[in-house]
Amino acid sequence: MALLVTPTGALADQDSNLQSGEYEVQMPLELPHVEDMNVQRAAKVCITETGTHGIVVLSENNPLVRCPAQNIKESAGELTFDLICEGHNQAVASAKFKLYRERFDGAFNMKMGGKNMTMTERQSGKRVGDCANQPRS
Repeated sequence: MALLVTPTGALADQDSNLQSGEYEVQMPLELPHVEDMNVQRAAKVCITETGTHGIVVLSENNPLVRCPAQNIKESAGELTFDLICEGHNQAVASAKFKLYRERFDGAFNMKMGGKNMTMTERQSGKRVGDCANQPRS
């Protein structure tokens, strides 16, 4: 009988059960063919245990904030979903995130409807505590 031994540190980094709570998210926005745009901001979001986990588009004046998430899939520590706004020629995005116990990393690849404009919003979030308005049991 063979035993499989994995160092404890290696397991900790592979844990994909994203813990709920308040996360500080760094968010650079990238536009193709625009170098040194240097658009980056930080935000705090409340991460939940289900659906998209509360991961949303954070860039300002973005119509995708109001669009519903569809095709939500989570497997092996990876979360993917689409944001599809209703109507003809509307904004769309695909999201792909890697989830860990107390952090997440990923991106929204976005196409703004009616304008041949694409951009990528990268996000890196780290848990900083409990959500301020977390329901009490």
